[in-house]
Amino acid sequence: MSFSRPPQAGCFVRRTDGKEAFPMAELDTDVRAIRGIGEQRAKALAKLGVGTLRELISYFPRDYDDRSASRPIALLEDGETACVEAMVAAPPTLARARRGLELVKLRAVDASGALDVTFFNQTWLKSSLTAGETYIFYGRAERSGNRRRMVNPVVEPAGRGEQTGRIVPVYPLTAGVSQLILSRSVRQGLDACRSILPDPLPDDVRQEHHLCRIGFAYENIHFPASAEALELARRRLAFEELFLFTLGLRRLRSRRDTARTDPFRPVDMERFYQALPFSLTAAQRRCVDEALADMRSGRPMNRLCQGDVGSGKTMVAAACIYFCVKNGRQAALMAPTEILAQQHYEGLSALLEGLGVRCALLTGSLRARARRDVLERLALGQTDLVIGTHALISGGVEYDRLGLVVTDEQHRFGVGQRAALAAKGSHPHTLVMSATPIPRTLALILYGDLDVSVIDQLPPGRQKIDTVAVSGGYRPRLYAFLRKQVEEGGQCYIVCPQVSESEDAPDERKAVTEYAETLRREVFPDLRIAFVHGKMKPKEKEAVMSAFAAGETDILVSTTVIEVGVDVPNASVMVVENAERFGLSQLHQLRGRVGRGTRKSYCVLVSDSKNDETRQRLRVMTQTGDGFRIAEEDLRLRGPGDFFGLRQHGLPGLRIADLGCDAALLKEAQSAADALLARDPALSTCPATAARVEELFQQKADTLN
Repeated sequence: MSFSRPPQAGCFVRRTDGKEAFPMAELDTDVRAIRGIGEQRAKALAKLGVGTLRELISYFPRDYDDRSASRPIALLEDGETACVEAMVAAPPTLARARRGLELVKLRAVDASGALDVTFFNQTWLKSSLTAGETYIFYGRAERSGNRRRMVNPVVEPAGRGEQTGRIVPVYPLTAGVSQLILSRSVRQGLDACRSILPDPLPDDVRQEHHLCRIGFAYENIHFPASAEALELARRRLAFEELFLFTLGLRRLRSRRDTARTDPFRPVDMERFYQALPFSLTAAQRRCVDEALADMRSGRPMNRLCQGDVGSGKTMVAAACIYFCVKNGRQAALMAPTEILAQQHYEGLSALLEGLGVRCALLTGSLRARARRDVLERLALGQTDLVIGTHALISGGVEYDRLGLVVTDEQHRFGVGQRAALAAKGSHPHTLVMSATPIPRTLALILYGDLDVSVIDQLPPGRQKIDTVAVSGGYRPRLYAFLRKQVEEGGQCYIVCPQVSESEDAPDERKAVTEYAETLRREVFPDLRIAFVHGKMKPKEKEAVMSAFAAGETDILVSTTVIEVGVDVPNASVMVVENAERFGLSQLHQLRGRVGRGTRKSYCVLVSDSKNDETRQRLRVMTQTGDGFRIAEEDLRLRGPGDFFGLRQHGLPGLRIADLGCDAALLKEAQSAADALLARDPALSTCPATAARVEELFQQKADTLN
């Protein structure tokens, strides 16, 4: 490491002979054109989604460290993280504490006092730091009496201003890419590209909403000149993001609205309602009425039915299927797992076949002869409803007159999978169901191309699940409680947040396989214990879940693979270990696995975290069973990117906007987008805007397919 000033930043194109040629800037230039990025670093950056200069400068920081001010040594408090400007008082010394551990030590001084500094395994600093020269040290101070010290601080010559003396960006990283490497690379990329960035915001929109120019925004989101400049940049980029998403979703909706299909005729639904063993709630009837109105309208229905766990979405789907079949058309229902498809088949066929609806099950595990029989009857129109998994969209599956597509647990499917099933028919109606309650602000972005129906009440008699949050010290009492539940005929889930035994976790027992073995050997040797996790083969998972559903297992140790799974009415306890590692909405989904029968049910959240925010989050779970309230709190605390626990489940790629905090900005951006489309529906007067909208939505489609 050398403290000589780095060469002038710039972007270069590599010639075929590997040498650098004249400076050149294009947004789609490969990042390997940046000085310091070779093949290995390019591969590392690719893991972060960075392959071009546009992607590099659009890779925004996740946080910032304010290192703009220095503190006198004498005023440093114990545990305080701060910058200190001090002179190295004497040449640094090198000591070898033990094999593999070398220490560089020095004393730095300012007018107020002295600071002892130690670096671990950074021997080059002995010759790089010069006595009598002044440096900036940034790190965590430790105080013992009048002595101050820092261990492994960031250090650079005073006045350089690269890692200190300013607000410093903090980026999400991967192995092989450090903060300094990424920051220097972004600096080069910005210097090369800032002047050619197309602005997707029309000038009148930018001026009306008091937004800064794009060059200023990119410069100050990465290298803010001040806290005020950072806020201006963030607001502009967040507005732009929400504005472009709104435009894209509005255009998707307008394209959908132009599609036409033969309107379904009215059907007397009383026979269906009378066949039910219970009365639908008012919320369920409202959702059915909204869906049937869509199907009678003459345009393809694209409706999301969302509701809390146990709110009765399947009965809404059943009503739509009955309506479709009575109009002479076929329906298909796609579920994410075979066991869930089997469960839907058993429940719906028992109800609908008595009403003249011919049902079939199509999954990947069907034997060849049975599969051929199902496909033949489906193609000939001799099957009215087919229920299955991804097998429904596989090659060779043909429908006679597909009129309705239902997908269960929508966030488990990509857009491409939903579209592939719809493509099996000619503009079929689409109903997507989600058991994850979504805050209205997030639904506007996530499902902006869909009409939304909400089941906001539970069926009568749905029992409350008692929820408690405890520390690991309660585990002996918890195990005694689980034993009592099993002795009384119940079954229990225990959910752990990881699979790999090598994962760095607070307690290795939480690894599913180890935990299950510990329970078998040390805690419940007389009980039937099984485990299941996402790395098992599908048939293995199905077998374990089927055995649990059949009552052949007392305690099932699992990862969140059971978040969406088969109903087990006999399951009465859900234990979630390391509960702080899950989002609230995910915890709510897990809690919904119990309380599905007549047994009094419980959810126990185990966490040793002392973090105030964690305690606040878990307190919400113990205070309410309202999924929509929980979802709002989850969105506020975690942001949309982690709302479902995994980003690849179909969430928008929001990089700057925070829907938990930017609700007002979202409304402002939507208003601006609607105004622009009202005067220019084709966006013909703002080609940069149109191009960016199409690019963003193509990227989203590619990601989700």
